[in-house]
Amino acid sequence: MFFKRKNKTKIYALGQHISMSAHKARRIIDQIRGRSYEETLMILELMPYRASYSIFKLVYSAAANASDNMDSDETNLIIFKAEVNEGTTVKKLKPRARGRSYPIKRPTCHITIGVKDISLYEGEYYVDPYINKDYLTPLKNPGWAYTDMIDENVYSNGGVWDKK
Repeated sequence: MFFKRKNKTKIYALGQHISMSAHKARRIIDQIRGRSYEETLMILELMPYRASYSIFKLVYSAAANASDNMDSDETNLIIFKAEVNEGTTVKKLKPRARGRSYPIKRPTCHITIGVKDISLYEGEYYVDPYINKDYLTPLKNPGWAYTDMIDENVYSNGGVWDKK
């Protein structure tokens, strides 16, 4: 892709060793990927899952990082990257009858939330790979016209095929 960058426009927040299964966290991450910051907060507040609170805090932290580092407004932020990777598994032994033990495995996960300010992309061009490789298309609404979610998220962690 061909982009002219004014400055660093992508900000990340990373939560490591969050005590939940990566599969359960992906169920929520798939709902917020590509949405605006304000819409994401409304969705996460209304979801009844335990993972929503941890993801809510990470999205809020990524927006705080963006406003602090880039002086950007929260209304211009979109979630361009949201991925969940498996972390280490905490292993314990539970005592059972007749001197035996039973293993307990508690999975953890690492969640990465990336936000970008779409107001910094106004007046820029990108090469549209679906139309013509050499044709420059103006980037009018960059939040929905082009995001990195296809390149970075959908194929790396299951994406669409991971829902059960």
